[in-house]
Amino acid sequence: MPDLFTPTFSIITVTYNAEKVLEATIQSVTSQTYPHIEYIIVDGASKDGTKEIIQRFDSRIDKWISEPDKGIYDAMNKGIVLATGDYLCFLNAGDSLRETDTLQNVVDSIRENELPDVIYGETALVDVNRNFLRMRRLSAPEALTWKSFKQGMLVCHQAFFAKRSLAEPYNLQYRFSADFDWCIRIMKKSEVLYNTHLTLIDYLEEGMTTQNRKASLKERFRIMAKYYGLPGTILRHIGFVFRLLTKPGQ
Repeated sequence: MPDLFTPTFSIITVTYNAEKVLEATIQSVTSQTYPHIEYIIVDGASKDGTKEIIQRFDSRIDKWISEPDKGIYDAMNKGIVLATGDYLCFLNAGDSLRETDTLQNVVDSIRENELPDVIYGETALVDVNRNFLRMRRLSAPEALTWKSFKQGMLVCHQAFFAKRSLAEPYNLQYRFSADFDWCIRIMKKSEVLYNTHLTLIDYLEEGMTTQNRKASLKERFRIMAKYYGLPGTILRHIGFVFRLLTKPGQ
């Protein structure tokens, strides 16, 4: 691999009262064999032991703040402002990079003459003890474009590494699905979207409340209608419902 391909990954973890799951996330970042990492933690003024855990790893964290915010996407916007790396990687508290050499494998796999605009891969679901449960139901397409998300969020937000130069702030009008909108906006500006064919992330499956899930789906519908048109979005959602009824669990 040419020396040219040594991009810096700005890994951003947003937290709030995450003392039970944060340490595993931090360790998955600090144990990476790839050296060019900028690690940033944005804490929303947690009231448990989160801040103490951050302080314990202070020497391994490049930047961190702990202050009130307006929610997860406001915290992510703060992370974008603090970041200076080539790529933004959002790794929520409880989630982790799949292997200690995940980022090294990503960089080793790149064969283009220039760095891609977006790097993406697969996501595994794990329990709180980091035990593998299953792969994410939606899998990454071979070739990703901004139109791919007509079928849903085919790439998990955490497994979507975007060039910082293309990033815009998250739209805070969306409380639950601003990441869906953010990824589409970035893909619309991207020319090269690179499939690593690697499982990049272990995603902690905690389960969203029914109320939040409904609100998230409503927001995603609005976002899809905005980018892909209302008639087509309605037809696709009829298809989604049909599949759920005829092929439950798939």
